[in-house]
Amino acid sequence: MKLEAFDKYWIGIVIGLLLPAVFGYLYIDRMNLWYSISTFGVKSLAGMLGKLTVVAVFPDAAFLFVFYTLGMWRLAKGVIVGMIPYVLAALIIAL
Repeated sequence: MKLEAFDKYWIGIVIGLLLPAVFGYLYIDRMNLWYSISTFGVKSLAGMLGKLTVVAVFPDAAFLFVFYTLGMWRLAKGVIVGMIPYVLAALIIAL
């Protein structure tokens, strides 16, 4: 099966939207941050969410690099579009 069959814009958007959410959930679960989220106040939670959002975008950046290296341009553009809401959320939370 050729990789060009997966070079679709909408597949990149789905990857860009779902991958940070899954990675963020796994990060919270593995680092055992559920207790911190539930006990600390809203101010601490906002700071933690900003950092978590930035950490969650890293897998998208890695996939973006891989897709550009393989020459899958539409898939890479879709990942960028899917990554935009998370980057904007991180910027809004940081301010």
